[in-house]
Amino acid sequence: MIDRIGQRLGHYRLIRKLGSGGFADVYQAEHIYLNTLAAVKLLNANLASGDIQNFHNEARTIARLVHPHIVRILDFGMEESIPYLVMEYAPNGTMRQRHPKGTQVPLSLVVKYVRQVASALQHAHTHRLIHRDVKPENLLLGSNNELLLGDFGAALLTRTSLMLSAQNIIGTISYMAPEQLQGRPSPASDQYALGIVVYEWLCGSCPFQGPLAVVHNLQLYEPPPSLRARIPALSPAIEHVVMKA
Repeated sequence: MIDRIGQRLGHYRLIRKLGSGGFADVYQAEHIYLNTLAAVKLLNANLASGDIQNFHNEARTIARLVHPHIVRILDFGMEESIPYLVMEYAPNGTMRQRHPKGTQVPLSLVVKYVRQVASALQHAHTHRLIHRDVKPENLLLGSNNELLLGDFGAALLTRTSLMLSAQNIIGTISYMAPEQLQGRPSPASDQYALGIVVYEWLCGSCPFQGPLAVVHNLQLYEPPPSLRARIPALSPAIEHVVMKA
């Protein structure tokens, strides 16, 4: 793994690593002239020459997503054929950090969160973008603890030859809709993923547990276990809304 701390990308210097994912590393960075902070996502993909224009086009599309609950793209570029995005820095971490696995979130908070995420997804879908990886790790908290949908990396690379050859593995299996697992993601796939996130917030765990291959098959062929079996006090109406997603 390459240690890029101290490296300069455009007008930004990488100062510490924030995290790693399946196809990207994220760093906190500082603008060398303005001394402002940003998050820089380095995508783990060496783009072929024919993919670079697609990357530029998709990055411009994502940069046009101006919404109070979507992380803003400030800049983008290439570093030795590796694409990167410069995004606004969300100082209060992720929803996974705010509510670790096993935590049951009060319904009133869940409703507040869902309104923000659903609004962000609707805006993205209006611009013909499917997020493809909605999960607590990709829901960030801004300076006023507002919820921000981040990490459009899967959407960004979806039209490159690298991702076109591996459509069925883009995303996180525990949150993936059946059609996305089959390589046919749609806006409804993001809605399904948000439904899984809500399920997890309410009862403390995703519907399906186990090795990836097992979860993959359960997502494809089995309905999620009843929420009320896990939370008997939950209203049937609330369960119906979550399970319908």
